[in-house]
Amino acid sequence: MGGAGTRPVPRFMVYGALGWCAEVAFTGLKGFVRARDPRLPGRTSLWMFPIYGLVRLLFEPAHDLMRDRVPAAARAAVYAAGFMAVEYATGRALRAAVGRAPWDYSHVRLNLDGLTRLDYAPLWAAAGLALERVHDRLVGRGRGGGSGD
Repeated sequence: MGGAGTRPVPRFMVYGALGWCAEVAFTGLKGFVRARDPRLPGRTSLWMFPIYGLVRLLFEPAHDLMRDRVPAAARAAVYAAGFMAVEYATGRALRAAVGRAPWDYSHVRLNLDGLTRLDYAPLWAAAGLALERVHDRLVGRGRGGGSGD
């Protein structure tokens, strides 16, 4: 993953696969914490691969614009808002296209139309900061995310 960098389509695929893996790990651990299920039954949906792949098209340009110009806390806030906006928009699109989204947060207090959880903002912020390093490695940059780190 270094040198000249990875081309755009493979990066889309890397982000899709990373998102899938992170979601399976997160839901498996969440199931263990909530239900003490030692099987760690993680879950995801086939729809999530292209949604996570959107990181290539939306996150990378935002990261490039903010790199070395914006402090880490502000970048994290932008990433959280962006990820939640994409989660909401893709959930609405899937509801319109197939009748429902693969996720439903209507059971939690801090939800927006059951499509995004406001209490997950810190998780999305942390994910965005972590993805800065992934992006830099994929495009062959040697250092991390930018100023304010």
